[in-house]
Amino acid sequence: MEEIKQLSKIIKDESRIIYGEKIEKKFLSDTLGRKQGKASALVFVKSTQEVSEVLKFAHKNKIPVTPRGAGTNLVGSTVPFEDAIISDFSQMNRILEIDRENFTATVEPGVILQDFQKYVESLGLFYPPDPGEKMASIGGNIATNAGGMRAVKYGVTRNYVMGLELVLADGTIIQTGSKNRKDTTGLDIKDLVIGSEGTLAVITKCLLKLVGKPESSASLLISYDSLKAGIESVPLILNANINPTAVEFIERKVVEMGENFLNSISPAEKNIHYPDADCKAYLLITFDGSRAEIDAAILKLKEIVKNISRGVFVLNGTEQSANIWRVRGCLVKSVEAVSEQEPLDIVVPISQVDKFVEYVNSLESETGMQMISFGHAGDGNVHLCVVRGSRSEEAWQKELHENLKKLYEHTHILGGLISGEHGLGVSKREFFFGQTPQENVALMNAIKQAFDPEKILNRKISYVK
Repeated sequence: MEEIKQLSKIIKDESRIIYGEKIEKKFLSDTLGRKQGKASALVFVKSTQEVSEVLKFAHKNKIPVTPRGAGTNLVGSTVPFEDAIISDFSQMNRILEIDRENFTATVEPGVILQDFQKYVESLGLFYPPDPGEKMASIGGNIATNAGGMRAVKYGVTRNYVMGLELVLADGTIIQTGSKNRKDTTGLDIKDLVIGSEGTLAVITKCLLKLVGKPESSASLLISYDSLKAGIESVPLILNANINPTAVEFIERKVVEMGENFLNSISPAEKNIHYPDADCKAYLLITFDGSRAEIDAAILKLKEIVKNISRGVFVLNGTEQSANIWRVRGCLVKSVEAVSEQEPLDIVVPISQVDKFVEYVNSLESETGMQMISFGHAGDGNVHLCVVRGSRSEEAWQKELHENLKKLYEHTHILGGLISGEHGLGVSKREFFFGQTPQENVALMNAIKQAFDPEKILNRKISYVK
């Protein structure tokens, strides 16, 4: 593709363009590195104008474009196809403005979530979205509408995006949204782009809503004789007007994996253990706010669960609380340390979480394929690791596909969906088309046609046929 060399007329700094076979493999995949794509060029963009010129060039020559943030995606949304141009945003990583009077921040899409949260908290402000991968970029969070543990109280990324600067597929630059807290002035274009995984437009600036930093926070662990009993507690807790920040569920057998993993990599810390090791499941709950609000919430919570739970353990001290959350945070890594696995982010109605996990456990027994589930009980988001074990590549791909089909079919029966926060990417295309009404797919593709008539933006992912 000889015309690709014309990119050097747009990006004058040759160090920011890499062609063909010289592109590192990590840029041709996602964080799992298992799906490899093809690219004719990798461009490290540094300004909105550069993005616009690259897209004008790609649009004119009908060259696919794959936008890329920090590359932490889990479903192949950053995998380029058909000799695409990869537009990497890691060098568009500036915090442009903190507006204290209007509680907003304006940032470039390559800003890393962890860095941004740390910075605004140093100013006494707070950016609530809290997906598990803190090294993800803000632009990537917006492209997948990332959720996380604090979604039960604060909502997901969509709830904190007030405006976007976008570059359309033909290079047109548009502004959507504003610092106004209300807006019924026409269709909300930014809301179409949020969660669209780079298929509609490319994000070049993000106007984000901030809130005041909570005074304090506290975590509790509640143990149960069954996961069912734990999940039955969740509506009682949510209805009690105590406003928890996070409500996580973990089966005891899964906690044990995390404990063993952490203790193996930190031999000096052999004391990392959850209390009540004879239970079957836990809820891990966090509150934030004033100290008085938190203390009142803890008292009320204890009263709510006293006849349902085995015990309530207030995690006093930062070390104990940090260790409990470290176990929760390392569960995927504890699996990856011993075997390849397929990470799922299924979401079901809150009341169906225990039924879904029961099905997962029965399918595990029936098939012999290990399946490890945990997740956000407060919003029904079940994270699931389907584990390869010692299977050959052929057996793994065959059995994985069969089990994914069963898991997604049961999700549908329970009124759930195949993705709560990871997105669809290339991994879930087949299952998305299998469960989504054709009328919906047709409307999505009509929207795609309006934004990107030549279908150059991430056309191999999600709903785009």
